[in-house]
Amino acid sequence: MKKILALALLAAGAAIPAGAADPAGASGPAKVLLPSAASPLVAVRVVFRTGSIDDPAGKEGLAALTATIMAEGATRTRTYPEVIDALYPIAGDVGVQVGKEMTTFYGTIHRDNLARFAAILEDSILRPKFADEDFQRHRQDASDEISKSLRGNDDEELGKETLNVMLYGGTPYGHPQEGTVEGLKAITVEDVKSFYRTHFTRDRLTVGLAGGYPAAFADAFAAAFDALPATGAPPAALRPQAPLEKTSVVLVEKDARANAVSIGAPIDVTRSDDDFYPLWVANSYLGEHRTFNGVLMNQLRGVRGLNYGDYSYVENFVQEGGSTFPVPNIARREQYFSIWIRPVVPENTWFAVRAALYHLDKLESEGISEKDFQATRKFLETYNKLWTQNASRRLGYAIDAKYYGKDVQKELERRLPSMTKADVDAAVRRHLPKGKFQIAVVTDHAEKFRSELLSGAPTPIHYDTKGTPEAVLAEDKTIEKFSIPVKAEDVRVVPASEMFQR
Repeated sequence: MKKILALALLAAGAAIPAGAADPAGASGPAKVLLPSAASPLVAVRVVFRTGSIDDPAGKEGLAALTATIMAEGATRTRTYPEVIDALYPIAGDVGVQVGKEMTTFYGTIHRDNLARFAAILEDSILRPKFADEDFQRHRQDASDEISKSLRGNDDEELGKETLNVMLYGGTPYGHPQEGTVEGLKAITVEDVKSFYRTHFTRDRLTVGLAGGYPAAFADAFAAAFDALPATGAPPAALRPQAPLEKTSVVLVEKDARANAVSIGAPIDVTRSDDDFYPLWVANSYLGEHRTFNGVLMNQLRGVRGLNYGDYSYVENFVQEGGSTFPVPNIARREQYFSIWIRPVVPENTWFAVRAALYHLDKLESEGISEKDFQATRKFLETYNKLWTQNASRRLGYAIDAKYYGKDVQKELERRLPSMTKADVDAAVRRHLPKGKFQIAVVTDHAEKFRSELLSGAPTPIHYDTKGTPEAVLAEDKTIEKFSIPVKAEDVRVVPASEMFQR
């Protein structure tokens, strides 16, 4: 392999063939290739179609723990400090990301250092040592992430993960990728080794490269992974999602100065479906992430000053760092609609929930106006170009396109010019949830909140300043009475210390 990589380096000046993707070879992994000869950087993504969905019952967290030890542990040829020492002079880093159905190893490196980086990455994936000290360290880190960080210090993530349990409890999607406290305790290093052998296999693998890599490099790099087993465990099965039959509320009780709210319901479309694209336009109008393009952000924060952020999504969303964009390569077969309310003072929490549902109901019952449709379409025609503003993100989106059979960016670019308001309204009517939701609220006023909701009494907004326009105050009177139809048995209080225990 070292000889092949050396030859690849010598070919650095060779022309790179055009083309966005290569099919899998007879024995090698699938490849997604985005050459750019002028670029001095190369983005690398090695993606396996495995994730927390493959965690065995009672050993939740096994997929993430296995992948983390591979990326951040010793190999059979290097200790982990030696791995770090090898990466440091080439400004390299092996990142790892574990989702429900995808596990991604990734990095971006200067092309002059590509061969050295590739050798380190290959070593981590093909020859992990799974040393006991790495196993113990990462298992403890994962347990602390759940019991200390998630339960104690990150109310927004706690609300989102609670919503996930409410939507998918009892299914392979129904626990955090990091696992559960009891699940992690039950995992042994032998479980990790076994999971690696049966799930990190060639039939689950896609190798991606983008940027100024040498022409001969792609085939040589992909061929290295022929050392993996051809096949392993069968893919985990999913049961078809059913529409919600009622609204349910979980109040997660913990010390919290403000409340984090997550609202959601399953939907029956993904990027593979034609209706997904007008639905994306509707969602951008309703709650585009961290922008003032969305109705929720403008009405809850901008007009009323309720909180920091109010957003909605028509698929699972994980923010990339401090950006406004989602991480790629968290594709999945089943998706859900959600609204995030971030964060809101206790006395205004139920008003904020009612306001979000009120504006969703308006979209469903009245549709998007022609003016708002035109403005949102124009916004997306340029905004979608920002999703792939570097080589790594372009590569990630191209790999997701291979998964879904449709490239979300290219589909929007193709469909937006001819899309109509009627297309958007029809997709909304067919797919967005209608009056039945799962609602998670992280709060230290759980019993009070439960009583307020079940009383059916209006929950008015409390303004800190005067001068709110009369039209807004009039709408507030409607919102404070907006129905959240729940029964006493469907509103539960759960201490944060009990979440994700098993």
